[in-house]
Amino acid sequence: MLRIAVPDLVSPSYFPAIAAVELGLARDEGLDVRLDLLYPVTDAAEALRTGEIDFLAGAAHAPMHAFPGWRGAKLVAALSQGMYWFLVMRADSGIARGDLGALHEVRIGAAPGPDLGLRQLLVAAGIDTERSGIEVGPVPATEGAGTSFGLAAAQALEEGLIDGFWANGMGAELAVRHGTGTLVLDARRGDGPPGAEAYTFPALAVTDETIDRRPDAVAAMTRAIVRAQEILRADPGRATEVGERVFPPGEASLIADLVRRDAPYYDPRIDAETARALVDFGQRCGLLDAPVDYGAVVATAFSDLWDTSPRG
Repeated sequence: MLRIAVPDLVSPSYFPAIAAVELGLARDEGLDVRLDLLYPVTDAAEALRTGEIDFLAGAAHAPMHAFPGWRGAKLVAALSQGMYWFLVMRADSGIARGDLGALHEVRIGAAPGPDLGLRQLLVAAGIDTERSGIEVGPVPATEGAGTSFGLAAAQALEEGLIDGFWANGMGAELAVRHGTGTLVLDARRGDGPPGAEAYTFPALAVTDETIDRRPDAVAAMTRAIVRAQEILRADPGRATEVGERVFPPGEASLIADLVRRDAPYYDPRIDAETARALVDFGQRCGLLDAPVDYGAVVATAFSDLWDTSPRG
């Protein structure tokens, strides 16, 4: 049995990978795959390095946390395009969408790994977090492998434990629908400083050892994910079928709407420009000491499998 881990289960962030397993697409490719929740993504990357898991469906920059110089792991496909977290602040904060300058003396919850996206976004926007009194850090009660971060962040905001959070679309949707949060930033759709949408993206990562030892399994999993993207783009309602298997009932009822919103981004390609932006992000975060080339980041041997899913 192969293990694929996601760092946040009850969310649309890594949903094509979840659907590839739960819709039986990986099985159709001849794979016996178990889906695991392993939070945070920094721990999941370490589990990939040690062989505890075979595939990591997480943030594209996650391998940099566990593979120095990006040696030993590669991305085989994008799960979707663009940085996919939302900044949500208290509904009574009075902060308008896109107004990062209004952030003062606030506690913003962010998971390890994803927090780097927010920190770099604030730097690019000219925000001095120390001078503005912006604290970015863990959300209370999110320790442990069984955490779905977006749900915990939305709950912490409702309980007044934090002033805002940087999390997935499910957490953002819950906070907005419950009236406890207001959407301040969605980088994927153009909010924030120029280029922020390209910092990172959801991707499937594997080790070089797995690529060398089981290339057929890597290709099969890639095909399953590409097929899941095709299915979800064509019929986002299939997401409910998946959600009812692995989500709580309330969130299962929402997932099709979130997938419908994200479906235009379900494209498996990782082009050279996308990889360059990712490497640049890693350098600015201090995860990389020097640039690495496209072939070090992307497993190009599998790139022909992306072409079964045309843009648009």
